[in-house]
Amino acid sequence: QVQVVESGGGSVQAGGCLRLSCTVSGYTDNRLCVAWFRQATGKQREAVARFDRGGNPTYADSLSGRFTISKGNTKNTVTLQMFSLKPEDSAMYYCAAPSPANSRSCSFPEEYGYDLWGQGTQVTVSS
Repeated sequence: QVQVVESGGGSVQAGGCLRLSCTVSGYTDNRLCVAWFRQATGKQREAVARFDRGGNPTYADSLSGRFTISKGNTKNTVTLQMFSLKPEDSAMYYCAAPSPANSRSCSFPEEYGYDLWGQGTQVTVSS
């Protein structure tokens, strides 16, 4: 069974950094497609970044280069390094991946094809 698990959220002051990790367990294909989304209270969920099967990162335009998505040190793990955090970055951050049945999907910023979602990890940035 394929599962998606996030870790690494927390609270930080504005200007600080956090690193989130996403592990996709039970996935036999080493070419991961993993995306991060976030949802702030009272707002729609939005795309943050994607790491595609070719190892290429893609980011939401609004991030202005403050976030970096990369392959983690352990198998099937992707990290999201967040720098210069702002209060508006506060949200629940979700990691998502297409299941093996959707192995051709890897959309961004659309959520199409992402049918495996983690429980989310909270990021809170105080001013």
